Amino acid sequence: MEDIVNEIDTLPQSSVGAPIPFVIASESYVVLFYYLQNTPPDWDGQYVKVVGSNTRGEPLAIITFKRCYAHFFGPPNDESFSGHPLASKGLGPYSVYEIDNSSWIKEFERRNSVHPYHNTEKFLLDKRHFIFSFHDTTFECIAKDFEIETKVGSINEAVRIKFNELSES
Repeated sequence: MEDIVNEIDTLPQSSVGAPIPFVIASESYVVLFYYLQNTPPDWDGQYVKVVGSNTRGEPLAIITFKRCYAHFFGPPNDESFSGHPLASKGLGPYSVYEIDNSSWIKEFERRNSVHPYHNTEKFLLDKRHFIFSFHDTTFECIAKDFEIETKVGSINEAVRIKFNELSES
């Protein structure tokens, strides 16, 4: 593998305890939702705040992927992250990455190469490999780009609003 793992450290930190990531997807769009880290400045570690997808008033991120080609949502979690094929190249939990020279993109290009009008250069154009690693899951996506929106609310409420926006457009 010649994959190059680059951390994207400009995005707000996902919650390290309960990000509760949620994905909505179709052939036209993929949107990823998750809670952001929200540690009160006076927190002394003596209690735990329990949140769920319906907890209101939490900071959250909404990531909308542009021209998404493929996505994966599942393992590994933070305790088994060393089993990810890119862990030895610097991939770790609780972060966002872009993978240059992605073997995943190359695999899709190889699969598509049997098409009679396949053009490798055109196929690879605008395909970037992103990885969002959370506490219990990992999200990977091949897309042209993504946009981030942050707001305060609940995951359930944000999903409902975004789904209605997308289904009406």
